[in-house]
This record gives sequence, structure tokens and C-alpha cells, in this order.
Amino acid sequence: MQFFQGIFSQLPALETERLILRPLRMSDARDLFAYAKDPQVSRYVLWDTHETLRDSRQFLRGAIRQYRQGLPGSFAITLKDSGRMIGTIGYMWVNHEYKSAEVGYSLSREYWNKGIMTEALRRVVEFGFQELRLNRIEAQHEVDNPASGRVMAHVGMQYEGVLRQRVKNKGRYVDVALYAILRGDPRT
Repeated sequence: MQFFQGIFSQLPALETERLILRPLRMSDARDLFAYAKDPQVSRYVLWDTHETLRDSRQFLRGAIRQYRQGLPGSFAITLKDSGRMIGTIGYMWVNHEYKSAEVGYSLSREYWNKGIMTEALRRVVEFGFQELRLNRIEAQHEVDNPASGRVMAHVGMQYEGVLRQRVKNKGRYVDVALYAILRGDPRT
């Protein structure tokens, strides 16, 4: 576990063609609020729509606290050309013994359907296999949100089935589709 704590307490910046994935910071509050206040963005994630800038600051404080504690956490998804933060992606949990983890993400609606999340997820999966030395990385999405499943499939994750009423989100139990990729699986 100490191995993972060291990485998550000093989360590196990761680069893709269009993006920099880096640790969240308090200066991201306005960019975070700009998309987290959108009910369409928060519809399928486990956090509530941000009503005020204070909600975004509180979210960021929690993320930074996780870094300090060496707990799995998220990267800010930022655009290389502007530095603007447009989403988050990261590890929800990591199991050291089984070398497995779950990733989750959210993205500003302005950037949906542009391949941004696929690009970010591909890089986070690569980081998981190379740096965290994981064997299995999984992700789940509410069955009412098939677009998220398409992102998972685009990076080589395989659909494994539906977990009935696995999550309680926004006051209701929801079914989720589970996807996973193994270290030895082909990546796209």
C-alpha cells in the first residue's frame, strides 16, 4: 500500500496530444464550477450539482486532502493550448493485494463527443499499468448513460455485465454496467 500512497501523494502530470492531466489545485475552482453547476454533467456522477463556487472549493479541498493522505485521487483534465480545466479523471479505489483499481471521470458538456475523455482515459489506463503496475482496471457507468460505456470500449475495456442496483445516486438505486481491461488485453 505504501507504494500507491507515494504515487498518489505526489501525483505526476500526464500528457496526451491535446491534454495535460495534473493534480487538482484550489485555483481550479472557477473552471470546476463552470461545468459542475451543469445538472447534465452531474446527472450520472456521485457528486451533486455545484450550487455555488463554495461547493467547488469544498470539492477541491477534499481532493487535495486525499493527495496529502496518499489516497487514490483524480487528475484535473486541462487543455494544453489554454490551461483550462474541463474535467476530472482518476482512481476511485486501488486494491494493492489484487493489483486492481477503478477509474471514474466527468467532463464539461462543452467537450462531450470530441474524443477528449477517450484520450484522457487511455492515458490514465496506461499510467495504471505502467506506473501503478496494476493487472486490472475497471470502470462502471449507469445503464442510462451508454455514452460513457462507449468511451470505455474505445480504450479496449470489455463489457462484463450489469450490476443491478449497485449504486445509490441522487436518491435512487441504479443499475450499472461494468467494464474492465487487463494488463494483457489489447489496447486501442
